[in-house]
Amino acid sequence: MSVQRSLIAPTAHPRLEDALRLKLQRRGETAGSLGELEPLAVRLGLIQNTLKPRLHQPQLMVFAGDHGLVVEGLTPPGAPTLSLVTDLLAGRLPMAVFSFIQGMNISVIDAGLADELGPHPALLQRKIGFGTRNARFAAAMSVDQAHAAIRAGMEMADTMPGNVLACAGIGIGSHESAAMLISRIADTPIAALLQTQGDAPSEPLLGVLDAVRTRHEGVTDPVEVLAAFGGFEIAMMVGAMLVAASKRHLIMVDGVPACAALLVASRIAAPVTDYVVFCRSHSHPGLDQAMGIFQASALLELGMESTDGTGATLAWPLIHSAAALLSEVVEGEDAGPTLPSSVLMPEAAEATRSGPRSL
Repeated sequence: MSVQRSLIAPTAHPRLEDALRLKLQRRGETAGSLGELEPLAVRLGLIQNTLKPRLHQPQLMVFAGDHGLVVEGLTPPGAPTLSLVTDLLAGRLPMAVFSFIQGMNISVIDAGLADELGPHPALLQRKIGFGTRNARFAAAMSVDQAHAAIRAGMEMADTMPGNVLACAGIGIGSHESAAMLISRIADTPIAALLQTQGDAPSEPLLGVLDAVRTRHEGVTDPVEVLAAFGGFEIAMMVGAMLVAASKRHLIMVDGVPACAALLVASRIAAPVTDYVVFCRSHSHPGLDQAMGIFQASALLELGMESTDGTGATLAWPLIHSAAALLSEVVEGEDAGPTLPSSVLMPEAAEATRSGPRSL
């Protein structure tokens, strides 16, 4: 992980931030304010280290995996992960439809499903194992498996087109595994992370999870915690986020498993959080708790109860529009930087001299 740690730079750049705010202020004098789109536009400029951020070819990666812990009966009866993935690939979920009409490329990654899936254009086979082990009796993954999954995520993010990565994790038991991981690393009460709208987690569920946490109570290293509590899909998101941030790409995080991946990634390279916009696909208070660890809230609050990843597809048009405020709205200037290149880091100044890139 040392390579990614050294390549991820913080986005803080006071002179550039002042220039971005001034640009929006001058535009607002004639066009009016666009509210929350303006600070989002500033963030995008800082992420790309430019006065004219441009986003293109957004990729929604939905990482799927099964969890051995589900044999403890910790989730209500429902459709297995395989059915959810099959419906997504067949376009029977709103997420698939929204991604298509919003121009987001969607990929489903088999990180560790318990079943085999046939070939599909949107399916990436990166299976580390046929589901994780039952974390109540052993580590859900070996540390080697955790590292293998992280590397797989890195490889996928390194070869993906575009400069926007939206991450979501799905799988029966994924939320519970993510909650245990977040609880251990962030020292947060697990009951708060598991709370659903109007309902506290059941006593049997908390009993099982307390037993799992006791079984691994001596584990504190972030990657070892990840291995102990499981989630091939969470581990792959860790690697994908690290590489995306090292390339100064925007990362969209949707759901508790994605928040757990971000938390592990931030313990490997803290600046990764500078590149994140949070999304949400359901109103569970546990997600509020997870985002609160990063002192963040979701870009959109629509009161949905849908599959993780759906919120990212709906947030994307707003994010794209925020970037367009700085890069596409005609100001009468020549192609190039809006303000002198002295406010930019060297690499950004060189990029602006080459003229605008096509979307």
